Amino acid sequence: MAFLKTLNGARKGTTSKGISQLKKYLSYLGYLNHNNNTTPTHNQTNDFFDDNLELAIKNYQAFFKLTVNGIMDPNTVEKMASPRCGVPDVNLNTSNKLYLQIPTLASHYAFYPGKPKWPRTKRNLTYSFPYGTRSDVNQAILHATQIWAFMSPLRFSYIENYYNADIKISFQYRDHGDGLAFDGPGGVVAHAFGPTDGTLHFDGDEWWVDGETPDAFDLQTVGLHELGHVLGLDHTNDKGAIMYPYMPIGRRKVLGQDDISGIKACIHFRPKQKRKKKNKVFLLYDNIIED
Repeated sequence: MAFLKTLNGARKGTTSKGISQLKKYLSYLGYLNHNNNTTPTHNQTNDFFDDNLELAIKNYQAFFKLTVNGIMDPNTVEKMASPRCGVPDVNLNTSNKLYLQIPTLASHYAFYPGKPKWPRTKRNLTYSFPYGTRSDVNQAILHATQIWAFMSPLRFSYIENYYNADIKISFQYRDHGDGLAFDGPGGVVAHAFGPTDGTLHFDGDEWWVDGETPDAFDLQTVGLHELGHVLGLDHTNDKGAIMYPYMPIGRRKVLGQDDISGIKACIHFRPKQKRKKKNKVFLLYDNIIED
């Protein structure tokens, strides 16, 4: 992300080294609409600050509640340079004025496009790691799965057979074959795929710990975020939510109310019956209900 340091103050109509990288990065995160072209045009790869880039920056600024001016001002540069999840924030397909709608659309939890979910018969999801994975990730992911289980009807269990697991968790480096290459230390630190893919990758170039250590990323915190994607949640712009795209450094974060509301909306469960016992009503919950 070093290229961002040269772009402070860049605006439409200027040419600056690093703008082509900025275009690529904003496209990667879902903000720059290339009209579904599979082969980038010259305008998409050069260092000229054009109309499309200005709109993309406005999209980005609106999502993160920054001043919407289309300029690479200090607050925008600082936010973009922060470590984050590599899953795109938004899905830009239609309106060239979508940035005007983003504050409403992204004001609370969101789901993956199409709202994919695990089948209602899948109440227990298994997870595993490749042989030889560092041992401290086991306890961190165990705690992360317990947190999500407490807020949903899903349950999680570890199995040794990595290839048979519903959720496959591993450390990867740079280009690792899934189309979402990591970028070394800083920048994108992890990503995951929604139901029913279940793949979760940590960037092996980062400094990972299970706990709170200055300048390090907490495996439980980032794992909790990425498991949210695995369960079908997308990014929110609520800073207090675990599904906020940017990752805290040196501290642990837990679920916020936005996350709790999101997982309950994503994975519905309903009362099966009511029974009275000592004048108290107990609710028994049955299968996961899909939209």
